[in-house]
Amino acid sequence: MAAHRSGPLKQQNKAHKGGRHRGRGSAQRDGKGRLALKILSKKVRKELSRVDQRHRASQLRKQKKEAVLAEKRQLGSKDGPPHQILVVPLHDRISLPEAFRLLQDKDTGTVHFSEWGSTHSFMLLCPRLKHRWFFTSARPGELHTVLDMAKVADTILFLLDPLEGWDSTGDYCLSCLFAQGLPTYTLAVQGVSGLPPRKQIDARKKLSKTVEKRFPDDKLLLLDTQKEAEMLLRQLANQKQRHLAFRDRRAYLFAHTADFAPSEENNLVGTLKISGYVRGQTLNVNSLLHIIGQGDFQMKQIDAPMDPFPLNPRVIKSQKDPGMAMEICVTDAVADMEEDLKVLMKADPDKQESLQTEVIPDPMEGEQTWPTEEELSEANDFLKKSSKVVKKVPKGTSSYQAEWILDEDGESDGEDEYDDMEHEDFIEEESQDEGSGKEEEEEYETMTMGESVRDDLYDDNVDDEAEEKMLEKYKQERLQEMFPDEVDTPRDVAARIRFQKYRGLKSFRTSPWDPKENLPQDYARIFQFQNFTNTRKRLFKEIEEKEVEGAEVGWYVTLHVSEVPSSVYEYFKRGAPLIAFSLLPHEQKMSVLNMVVSRYSGNTEPVKAKEELIFHCGFRRFRASPLFSQHTAADKHKFQRFLTADVALVVTIYGPVTFPPASVLLFKQNSNGMHSLIATGYLLSVDPDRMVIKRVVLSGHPFKIFTKMAVVRYMFFNREDVLWFKPVELRTKWGRRGHIKEPLGTHGHMKCSFDGKLKSQDTVLMNLYKRVFPKWTYDPYVPEPVPWMKSEISLSVPEVDMK
Repeated sequence: MAAHRSGPLKQQNKAHKGGRHRGRGSAQRDGKGRLALKILSKKVRKELSRVDQRHRASQLRKQKKEAVLAEKRQLGSKDGPPHQILVVPLHDRISLPEAFRLLQDKDTGTVHFSEWGSTHSFMLLCPRLKHRWFFTSARPGELHTVLDMAKVADTILFLLDPLEGWDSTGDYCLSCLFAQGLPTYTLAVQGVSGLPPRKQIDARKKLSKTVEKRFPDDKLLLLDTQKEAEMLLRQLANQKQRHLAFRDRRAYLFAHTADFAPSEENNLVGTLKISGYVRGQTLNVNSLLHIIGQGDFQMKQIDAPMDPFPLNPRVIKSQKDPGMAMEICVTDAVADMEEDLKVLMKADPDKQESLQTEVIPDPMEGEQTWPTEEELSEANDFLKKSSKVVKKVPKGTSSYQAEWILDEDGESDGEDEYDDMEHEDFIEEESQDEGSGKEEEEEYETMTMGESVRDDLYDDNVDDEAEEKMLEKYKQERLQEMFPDEVDTPRDVAARIRFQKYRGLKSFRTSPWDPKENLPQDYARIFQFQNFTNTRKRLFKEIEEKEVEGAEVGWYVTLHVSEVPSSVYEYFKRGAPLIAFSLLPHEQKMSVLNMVVSRYSGNTEPVKAKEELIFHCGFRRFRASPLFSQHTAADKHKFQRFLTADVALVVTIYGPVTFPPASVLLFKQNSNGMHSLIATGYLLSVDPDRMVIKRVVLSGHPFKIFTKMAVVRYMFFNREDVLWFKPVELRTKWGRRGHIKEPLGTHGHMKCSFDGKLKSQDTVLMNLYKRVFPKWTYDPYVPEPVPWMKSEISLSVPEVDMK
């Protein structure tokens, strides 16, 4: 008798898990210290007990707390740089001299005034609090000055009005500062004591609600009496510092004094001596120095004069009378500076960074040989094979009738690969228009006396040519929104010549496109990283770990900057701030910068691609003409003709290499001299291989429809253009796809087949693509704009009180 054997489908039950649950300790005891084979090949991660985990977390908290306290003690102390405060009044009614008078109390400390221009500044030394402050000020209307000084300020002191908080100019200034990145800030209210006692509480409550929109959970301090000024100083000294990434990894210096020594050969160029306190990182003499708004320069040497503002002045005791002691004042310190002067470092020509910004192109570098006869014959054979089509047709069908018969899948085979049509383009891009910026005039119509006088004066100040240009730009933006990328085929120029730089793509997302193909001549002048991300990581790691020789943070030094134009010194003498940043390696070299920006909601004026804009990128300020493209994760990015609202776009320009993170602000100069904020964002990457693809859409209309076949007209106007663009795929606005079968006649009519039934109201489209590149219009010199909201049209009639 045969024994029963279970088949392959026999049920297998799980084995019972006996015993209690084993923890980590019992597993380690049973293992006797043995490790699994997988763990042996990897780094062993030490498992900590709960007590050890709590102890480690406590140590980390203690270390962070000590680091914050050490930073507070270092800033403004005798060994660190002075605590630099930027005072920004956000309303016209605020009295800046009154605020400075309260802060310059002799009982608080010693005050030293700085006379290096029209900008008010002073140094406040307080031995009792063991702190020293350097106060500077800037009006919100001087927008570039505020932004530049905010890049190096340790703390910004905003002065608010007790009734309104800030006016329109102050609100615009706050928007720019928030977009650039705010350091530590403090809010102070001036003028509360001047209100009636009953209205003070209501005014403070109303002001708190207004401030919550911009500064949630921030306290308002008062600045009306001497006691309140002392409390404000204590708050400034004890605040936790906020960091700006682009300045923490670079050495920077705010010039307290400057001197210029012209060279013997040319009086317009010479050596600029800048004196100030080193901040951020250690300053090496071999690195390059960037002066904001002026360009990049080399340093000759770094001197270490005596600190002109010591927190504890030196005391000299008399040898005859030990009881007599004399403090050295600041003027004596400046007089003896030459005696105590010592040279810290001199530049080493072998180690010094080069000022080369562009590559010198070799005209023979990209030279290629002509293809051989064998290669040409192989290409022709391949085209002949690919053009042959085999179809099953009824017996007796002519070749003309066979063209109208579709395959089983509804499409015809034999689509040739689209030939490369990269030739010289005879049609140039449209020139950029200047914005008029006259929209603000309508807001001030009611400020004149009479209606007739107002109309006459208004018409006198309207620029008709600028109005026509702006109207044309609004029309173009509207057409772009309604019919994206659609263009009319020209009648006077053949389409195969007008669009000879364009090509067709089977799929915009998946079709290949070589990023090194047909690059412009400007690409021979730029630098490119093999791996930009790895280079950035390596440099930042060296900054954190490697010790650099040079001037330490907090030292008062004098920098000898060579080959500086005399206009830089004249710019400083007029009262403008002189701010210098040291450059990281490669940051003087030109490349292609990509920035992610969003349209500023307060500006609705159309901005076209390739218009000249003003950039604030990190610590730099320059001019450039950008391209706009979609912010996607693909390898090809669609070109945008206008800066659209509510969508983040990528701006592409030629510019000097800058390692992110860095904030980006875009301004546009209007015809009246004002600079209006256009967009804000951040630096994305430095990548010349990022492809910006421009699309044009040619449209045609169905003339005769035979189910899936149709005769289309008005896309082209001659037979040769139809044959030239025959390999390109067609699509319709209602989702049909098709191909050109053959031309009909000599007027551009063509027979097309589609994958479905075509509607008479549908539109046939053809997508063509080409890669576009930015214009080389980089200019590091940006002139000072007209103060914002100060350049309204001045009328020759008295102003009328709106109340």
